[in-house]
Amino acid sequence: MFIVDAHEDIAWNALALGRDYSCSAHEIRAQETARDMPAGNGHATLGLPQWLEGRIGIICATIFVEPARNGSADLDALTYRTQDQAHALAQLQLDYYHRFADEHAQVRIIRNQRDLQAVVASWQQPEPAENCVGFVILMEGADPIREPRETEYWADQGVRIIAPAWSSTRYAGGTGQPGPLTRDGVQLLDVMADQQLMLDISHLSDEGVAQALDIYPGTLLASHSNPRAIATLQYPERALSDTHIMRLAERDGVIGVVPYNRFLKSAWTVADGKAAVPVSRVAEAIDYISQLTGSCAHVGIGSDFDGGFGADSIPDPLDTVADLAQIGPALRTLGYNAADEQSVLQGNWLRLLQRGLPA
Repeated sequence: MFIVDAHEDIAWNALALGRDYSCSAHEIRAQETARDMPAGNGHATLGLPQWLEGRIGIICATIFVEPARNGSADLDALTYRTQDQAHALAQLQLDYYHRFADEHAQVRIIRNQRDLQAVVASWQQPEPAENCVGFVILMEGADPIREPRETEYWADQGVRIIAPAWSSTRYAGGTGQPGPLTRDGVQLLDVMADQQLMLDISHLSDEGVAQALDIYPGTLLASHSNPRAIATLQYPERALSDTHIMRLAERDGVIGVVPYNRFLKSAWTVADGKAAVPVSRVAEAIDYISQLTGSCAHVGIGSDFDGGFGADSIPDPLDTVADLAQIGPALRTLGYNAADEQSVLQGNWLRLLQRGLPA
């Protein structure tokens, strides 16, 4: 079995922080101890060796650009004030993914069902050198799309999933800046449906989630969102309400649980230490969704690594993305069986991608 991780912030970290993800996470950490780094990003958890070692076979790899109003002064050149700037920064990240795949034989961009099947087949080969990590490109925050019709351009370039908001965008309210889908946001969803793109409701405001569930006819998911009931967050809309979890499950959507301690334990800080949030807490979040929806068919993993936090902020004893498989035994202790484990770590996301990707 390989694992599907529905959310990793690879390109932003590579371009903003200079992380070389062809190296191991441990090499990246060693490199970063020797140079000044912006505060708050934590120790790297990603790297091609970890993806292969941990059998992370498919990753929803993000294009993420940060508005200047939210950004760090240390990284001002990599934030945007206009949509033209957002477009240019996002293009750099998309180019990064295509270049990374071109330079590494064991990495492939997944654009369609044929690509998906090729990646799946690679993990059935006896030689590890034949395993292939597939990137499904996910745009997190839609401001790089300068007008709704430009969605067609990004689809042609390989983007397959769009989350309209991170914080607020011209299309929707988001985390910490709530508001409904705008008129342009409704039009964006119309064009996305025409292009057979998947809609990620993570980071949308409650109003936006409700609207999306009402009007979007295509494939819906929450790539990296935890249940609101399991931890109190600064911005409650960053997690999903029980109602929204139920409605997403009714649409055969999948929710990627985030193994980030602040999303798993109320008021957790780095000073509390990793041991305060064991990996069993991830299993409990998965169990919460499963109990609420009546099965484990609508939950997976969306790690959000390296999304502004690092190894010191993920459950004990996880250290890198290669350790995500430890979530499986934690589920077993709650009474889940091998088939359930496979559904959560792989099968549910595969089912969604088989439905959502073009032929």
